[in-house]
Amino acid sequence: MDTADLLERSYPGRRAELKRDIFRKALSLFNEQGIEATTIEMIRAECDTSVGAIYHHFGNKEGLVAALFFTALEDQGRLRDAYLDAADTTEGGVQALVFSYVDWVEQQPQWARFQYHARFAVTKGPFKDELAERNRTRNLRLRQWLAEPGRAAELQELPAELLPSLIIGQADSYCRAWLAGRVKGSPTDYREMLAQAAWRSIRAEVC
Repeated sequence: MDTADLLERSYPGRRAELKRDIFRKALSLFNEQGIEATTIEMIRAECDTSVGAIYHHFGNKEGLVAALFFTALEDQGRLRDAYLDAADTTEGGVQALVFSYVDWVEQQPQWARFQYHARFAVTKGPFKDELAERNRTRNLRLRQWLAEPGRAAELQELPAELLPSLIIGQADSYCRAWLAGRVKGSPTDYREMLAQAAWRSIRAEVC
């Protein structure tokens, strides 16, 4: 999958063509120049459109950054839910969470790189409340899955807010290193080991 595929999934049709083009060019500039250094004028020049058109769609640069971030988050969530829906055991569900995370990063490296860089800006910026609400909605499926009968008996008694970090934390760390060029091995080469490590960190002790 490439950037165009993600944008077509998220904003299909001819009416969204300009928005997709702005997203595509902005994503490239943010990753190449940095979020702070990139200006609306630079994006306008790449898109061959007007500043007014960009402001019409996104309000300002912060709005564009947030829109890109939310687009990535939602696409990642769709893949996660598809993997989770196919899991038929608790261990399989944990594996699905890790596999979907790793696979999405490898399929969408430019989006993943931007997502890592933009997280702080969105978390601390004017869209932080919208992000919190989107995260609550996005995590509803995961909470429902964890609440299914029999799940609790297979897991350690851990704070619910800690579980995502224990499940995804090691995969997230490796994916960041891969995107930064600090490691060479593809994340998907190690996804089995990452999933096994995640399962060991939360499974109930076997007597």
